[in-house]
Amino acid sequence: MVATAPPLRRALKGRSPSLAYERALWDAGHSVVVGMDEVGRGAWAGPLTVGAAVLPQDKRVYKVRDSKQLTEKEREALFDRIAGWCTAWAVGHASHEECDEMGMSEAQRLAARRALEGLGLRPERVLLDGKWDFVGGGIAQRLVKGDSRCLSIAAASILAKVTRDRIMRAEAEHHPWWWFDANKGYPCPRHQASLRGMGPSAIHRRSWVFMDGLPWTGVPRIVRPDPQGVLFDLAASGMRPGVGGYTRGVRDTDSPDEMQERLDDLERTIEESRRQAEEDDLIPRPDGTREGDPLFDAFNPPDPEDVPDRPNDDDEDDDFA
Repeated sequence: MVATAPPLRRALKGRSPSLAYERALWDAGHSVVVGMDEVGRGAWAGPLTVGAAVLPQDKRVYKVRDSKQLTEKEREALFDRIAGWCTAWAVGHASHEECDEMGMSEAQRLAARRALEGLGLRPERVLLDGKWDFVGGGIAQRLVKGDSRCLSIAAASILAKVTRDRIMRAEAEHHPWWWFDANKGYPCPRHQASLRGMGPSAIHRRSWVFMDGLPWTGVPRIVRPDPQGVLFDLAASGMRPGVGGYTRGVRDTDSPDEMQERLDDLERTIEESRRQAEEDDLIPRPDGTREGDPLFDAFNPPDPEDVPDRPNDDDEDDDFA
């Protein structure tokens, strides 16, 4: 197990998830309690991933938080520490093809089954983040905001998030135009601009309604009876509602001139986004400087190594028995 965890940022101190839910179930005689959380359900590309973690009753790792509260660097630093601490852990995936073919709800159930099967243990109780029981079998307990309240769910969220992020960074090498190393397949203005100009990659979820408004480059379209999202103004894109979803009112293929026009529009959109980000102090200017903006400082805290750490129970590095 890794001996030292990264120092906690000041904003995260005092927000530790607890073992209260696990202890209540242990005291009731349930020895195998599994915390589970999903990542990637709202992404436009890549797998839907579910993490599962079984925590030991006699040890604890500190500084664990909901994965959404941590930076990518902090999650990576905690990953091996959490994996070594767990009695058992596993991650299950539903591919982008399975998300298209089955729908997101069934795909999440499939990923959860795969995660539980990967544990090598028979779960007696499962703690889930949110209001929906995607495990079934009468063994689940649902917790709203469970990833910030329950330690095993928080651990599962980090294991799932880091695993999926690594997959998307690897995919970025094969699909560089969509910046999966940065956006991990999630919505953002640059991702949307790439879809407008280039169309979907081979790992995009192609059953969503917004795909009807995109240029197509040979990747087959999938139409489900339950469209799952709108990205663009479909009317402006020449789309018309139909029995099986939306149909496109223009040719399925674009001429070279039309494709070049899309690429030029993409370049202009990206450049405008970059300039706006510089003006808003979200990224460094070409000379490497930023204005002293309190909003920027709030969302971009200094490196933890540069901030003196104050003593706190959550900062202990040793496990307790």
